Amino acid sequence: MSAAQDTGTGAPDAQEYAGELGGFVLARSGVDRVSARRGDTEWLAAAWADPGTRVLVLDSAGALVRFGDKEAELVLGPPAEAPEGLRFLLGVDDAGVAYFGVMGPPGSLESLVTDTEEPAGGTPAGDQAAPGQAEAGQAAPGQAGADQAAPDQQLPEREATSQEATSQEALEQEALEQEAPGQEAVRQETPEQEAPGQVAPGQEAVRQETPEQETPGQEAVRQETPEQQTVTEQAAWLARAQPGLRAAGLREAAALLNDRDAGLFTHAVALANWHASHTHCPRCGTPTVTIAAGHAQRCPVDGSEHFPRIDPAVIMLVTDPDDRCLLARNRRWPERRVSILAGFVEPGESAEQAVAREVEEETAIVVTRVRYVGSQPWPMPQSLMLGFRAQAGGELDLRVDEDEIAEAHWYSRAELRGALAAGEILLPPPVSIAHRLIESWYGEELPGVW
Repeated sequence: MSAAQDTGTGAPDAQEYAGELGGFVLARSGVDRVSARRGDTEWLAAAWADPGTRVLVLDSAGALVRFGDKEAELVLGPPAEAPEGLRFLLGVDDAGVAYFGVMGPPGSLESLVTDTEEPAGGTPAGDQAAPGQAEAGQAAPGQAGADQAAPDQQLPEREATSQEATSQEALEQEALEQEAPGQEAVRQETPEQEAPGQVAPGQEAVRQETPEQETPGQEAVRQETPEQQTVTEQAAWLARAQPGLRAAGLREAAALLNDRDAGLFTHAVALANWHASHTHCPRCGTPTVTIAAGHAQRCPVDGSEHFPRIDPAVIMLVTDPDDRCLLARNRRWPERRVSILAGFVEPGESAEQAVAREVEEETAIVVTRVRYVGSQPWPMPQSLMLGFRAQAGGELDLRVDEDEIAEAHWYSRAELRGALAAGEILLPPPVSIAHRLIESWYGEELPGVW
């Protein structure tokens, strides 16, 4: 039995852990995180030496993805072909296959896109090695067989650089990007930035011949614009827009990935973002050493241990007594873009208190009956989005704060559908918890791509 198969966990059946709502794109998984193995240096060394182990290579929070007609899958390779870089254990699946993530050097995915060939005969990309990461026969960094035991050999000691020591304030500005209007302005990573040459959904209509649009002797008419499509239609459109092998980020790929790949990608990006921004001991400034299979850091001077930072943020769908939904636009957002309200939980504050405070601060609406419905990670860079429903009570006149919020409006279901059909507003993309909350109120699939 290989080390990857000997998990010592019993490989539990896949389960869905969700709140009242569930179904969030980034809250999926197909592997056991096997946290008990993170300190087992002998098992980690054997798992890394196993050619059946699969490795997800990251470069600037992107990964190599193969896009098909209606879905996508990660390209995972064996450890022997993994590039130099800090690595972390992601988990073990029901078949006993171990998964690791590696923070590759800048440009590592470009070389993979160039060198990786399309599989013959429809071989699944997730089961195919990604050649081009190392020369044939070259051992992966830190690979020395099952007798390797030192954690620092398995998980390279971080070398802090000025590039890695990114301003935490700048990173925090991206935390609720594409989620909620009540936040600071952030740099928007649009699909066309993640996939050069791809026309971004919600930017312009695409021309495509469809049988139901054609009549004999008549030219095909322009297809319905992406912002007017449902999430299912948009997912297919995204995959068709540029099929094949390319580097992609969570925003572009997550909704098209299966549960296993979505979970691996989200987990790896969250860890990579933390490692990139937390390189020194906060007590004494000494460069830290990676431990616990990439899930913690230790200061070699004072011995203090540090764990991945997660910033809790609430995001809430507010309705009035007539069951109208409250949507708002951030002052720095483009015209038409709207979402539900959100904000970070402050020190000494419960999540429910944060919901009430944020709604009143941004729209002057007092809420009651605050109810938790579910959560999903948002590792951009390090948030955990806590989803809520809330009922407006008392005065219903909206008075925006004129600092973060440009406008806010109540929408009935008919008004929302009309505004979407007319192109007056754009809802958040399906990868966001905001979209799922709005859809749960509406009662069926809704278009939503910024």
